[in-house]
Amino acid sequence: MQRVMSISPLDGRYFDKVSNIAPIGSEYGFTKYRLKVEIEWLKLLFSTAEIGLPALDKDEIKILDNIVSSFDVTQCERIKEIEKTTNHDVKAVEYFIKEQIAGTPKLHKYREFIHFACTSEDINNLSYALMLKDLRDQILDVEISKIMTKIEEQANLYKDVAMMCRTHGQSATPSTMGKEFYNVYYRLQRQIKQLKQVEILGKINGAVGNYNAHMVSFPEIKWDKVAKSFVEDKLGLTFNPFTTQIEPHDYVAEFFDNLRRINTILIDFARDLWGYIALNYFKQKVIIGEIGSSTMPHKVNPIDFENSEGNLGIANALATHLSEKLPISRWQRDLTDSTVQRNIGVVVAYAALGYSSLQKGLNKLEINQAAINQDLDNNWELLAEPIQTVMRKCGVANAYEQLKELTRGKKVDQVKVREFIKELDIPEVEKNKLLELTPHNYIGLAKSLF
Repeated sequence: MQRVMSISPLDGRYFDKVSNIAPIGSEYGFTKYRLKVEIEWLKLLFSTAEIGLPALDKDEIKILDNIVSSFDVTQCERIKEIEKTTNHDVKAVEYFIKEQIAGTPKLHKYREFIHFACTSEDINNLSYALMLKDLRDQILDVEISKIMTKIEEQANLYKDVAMMCRTHGQSATPSTMGKEFYNVYYRLQRQIKQLKQVEILGKINGAVGNYNAHMVSFPEIKWDKVAKSFVEDKLGLTFNPFTTQIEPHDYVAEFFDNLRRINTILIDFARDLWGYIALNYFKQKVIIGEIGSSTMPHKVNPIDFENSEGNLGIANALATHLSEKLPISRWQRDLTDSTVQRNIGVVVAYAALGYSSLQKGLNKLEINQAAINQDLDNNWELLAEPIQTVMRKCGVANAYEQLKELTRGKKVDQVKVREFIKELDIPEVEKNKLLELTPHNYIGLAKSLF
């Protein structure tokens, strides 16, 4: 009942396909990251000598760490219950931690150091940063790598499969199917490298980014150094030293702009494969029990590529809004980013759903050599390009125009092409080279470029 009543298909129809994202990109995941940041900050305060707190022993540290490691859905629901009273989600996390340490005398005594000198955005920006880092490393990198591995595998499998290209949708110079697949692989290589290099930034510097409350409380501490160490050494992020109340989210825009480029490449790829299936260059493996059309029993529709294109499009639409909106904030802070950032997991889930469908579609493909060969055999006019190029090399006047007269808008067969070549006033070695050409072997370096 719960699944069919879900408003988002991610939580209903498609949940089984994206359930691995839920522990990271959900409200539960976000809450757990908040707990981690709060606990790590509290531990750092206890270890900062100038503050004067007694050192924590191993058992007390274990108690704090267990608050994060043992966190489950029931405890998350407890935080949501507290939030009904506080009407403030970060404060609810703080109060939950206080509940958890109530039975530990030392921790309970110094409970007011939980969330010490922090504004909510100190916790939130770091939590979203940790979330985005894990979504990249555990989800996006893994799923995109699967697709890249499959594309590279198919590029090598189809390396020797000559095919007629279609520039502007018209018959054009041949390539190989393998080379066309490798074009996509190379594009993805560049973009995934850039995605991995996006710096995930964080800050913990108070209400307007100047450590105001920190300095009033403990002016002898170099809080900017402490903050940098916390963000980088404790959380594994990159420290942003200059912010207002919010980390300005420029890196989030970089991240999602990059992800959009990856998705756009894959949308382009999915559309091309859809087209090749329509041309019968590929058949799709029949899955027992599956139905292609509710009324046409013969059909095997390319639904995986269609689903991929649709879901990657939704991911890109949301990613566009995040990358355009998040870097903009009125003065030192407004709250418009808060509701938008809650969709970070949604963006990645739709992208992952698109990757899953694309992977499924790729696994169904079977090359149809007969159809590909037939297109090549029926289009000898493809050799107009090399013939006129060799004619130019040999100084024949109006080479292009002669081939245009022979082939433009016309179908010519092997006989006509070879008759034309035999009548050319060019050296025999060049003539013989042209006579050896066919639409099947006129592929340039396509086989050796990768």
